[in-house]
Amino acid sequence: MRTFYPACLALTCLMLCAFPAQAEVVVIVSTKNSTKSLSIEQVADIFLGKNASFPKGTRATPLDQNETSAARDKFYLQVSGKTSSQMKAHWAKMLFTGRGQPPVESGDSSEIKRLVANNPELVGYIDKKDIDDSVKPMLFLP
Repeated sequence: MRTFYPACLALTCLMLCAFPAQAEVVVIVSTKNSTKSLSIEQVADIFLGKNASFPKGTRATPLDQNETSAARDKFYLQVSGKTSSQMKAHWAKMLFTGRGQPPVESGDSSEIKRLVANNPELVGYIDKKDIDDSVKPMLFLP
């Protein structure tokens, strides 16, 4: 049993080194937006088409990263518990019943940040490493 333990420990260490740490995703709005914070439920409602407003009643327009973005997959899993294919099914149903439009796909973190910084109605998500003074973080998703 003692010879097995070091082998397991070595294998575990190798596996941890082989997979890079995933980036932290941050929900952002413009610094011109008066919203102070957003809960995970509020973010989910905006991105799932259940609510089109920030807490103070101003319009909230969600922006998605590219469909192939790892940040997008991580964002939806953490905010809604849905995978990419489940999100496609959700929006197909919403469109078919006329109950909403999906978020506009607008590029990568740098493009989302640029768009959000210039429009207080937009809300998006980016990699934490891309945060700067041009946007206001609302919610950190580990």
